[in-house]
Amino acid sequence: MPSSGDIGGDVDIASAAALFADPTRARILVALSDGRSLPASVLAAEAGVSPQATSAQLKHLRAAGLIGVERSGRHRYHRLASEHVGVILEALARVAPVQPVRSLRQGTRAARLRNARSCYDHLAGRLGVRLMRALLTAGVLVADDGLADTRRRADDRLAQPLARHPYRLGDAASAVLTDLGVDVDALTARPGSRPLLRACMDWSEQEHHLAGRLGAAVLSALLAARWTMRVPDDRALLLTTGGEKALARHLPIDLTDIHIASPAEVPVPPV
Repeated sequence: MPSSGDIGGDVDIASAAALFADPTRARILVALSDGRSLPASVLAAEAGVSPQATSAQLKHLRAAGLIGVERSGRHRYHRLASEHVGVILEALARVAPVQPVRSLRQGTRAARLRNARSCYDHLAGRLGVRLMRALLTAGVLVADDGLADTRRRADDRLAQPLARHPYRLGDAASAVLTDLGVDVDALTARPGSRPLLRACMDWSEQEHHLAGRLGAAVLSALLAARWTMRVPDDRALLLTTGGEKALARHLPIDLTDIHIASPAEVPVPPV
């Protein structure tokens, strides 16, 4: 029989949950939840605390394995350690109370996040859900459980991967995804520990958006084509007029109440 030193006991959920319960740590994690790597100075501004307080909380998060750090010259950039941390944040967002909007700036940001945002490295918000619906309608994805839409499944509690994944690639996947700039053959040819498809329950829309390696590849393609663009220093994404036309050309997507960025809103790319 193994000794007590050879095996572990039950998991300490309270200890892990406490890491997300501190307001400063929570704001840091949310700032990193779009997959960016950010320096401590930016995270201090996001959290609204001093650099010293930010440094202390970053140390806690690194020790717990929730964030990683990489060096570039003299600078250190912090990022979420894995997609799993992003999944936890998205799940908590679905049960967390909504903070009151106290200014026009906060209201504008909240509307942008609900319109389109990045969830770790894939597209979320209203645009993400509409894209998921369109992929189903176009036959890029097929529902295997009889629910040919993006609604919650019976065993879909928060935002965790489902026990039985409800979607698979359809016959139209290769042609349509190629039109969107995604090399689906390359994605399927190199299986990894991260699943190709994952249905992530969107906290603001209460429907599925596309995650996994394919979700990441789709968002990367949209950004590369400048069909979507990042709002500087934010998780929000903008759908450009070029993106509106391209998505409507390639997919049966409903964009009637999706905000399309005006030329004045589109960030000027760095020279």
